[in-house]
Amino acid sequence: VQLVESGGGLVQSGASLRLSCVASGFTSDYYAIGWFRQAPGKGREGVSCITVQEGVTRYADSVKGRFTISRDHAKNTVYLQMNTLKSEDTAVYYCNAKVSIGVRLDDYWGRGTQVTVSS
Repeated sequence: VQLVESGGGLVQSGASLRLSCVASGFTSDYYAIGWFRQAPGKGREGVSCITVQEGVTRYADSVKGRFTISRDHAKNTVYLQMNTLKSEDTAVYYCNAKVSIGVRLDDYWGRGTQVTVSS
């Protein structure tokens, strides 16, 4: 399993960015893919996730109405569209995949992409 993120950058408050996470093949073993973030001096927090097969989505309260997660099976890619960005969205964003290995779900992580929002 390999996850590669892209799309981060430096933007002003109110701007938009779209993050991409390319996974090494959407097989039936992938249960869900999501995005976490970690700001300086803080712990890693869940932002959003989507189940690969059914497309069920979940969002943290702090991003509801501003962020949208989606998946493209043909491109093995999950996107996070981030609108109306705020300075508190500044963090390293990590892609996470929950992959079925037998009877358990294992976590896999990408290396992260930096998002910086200037006020």
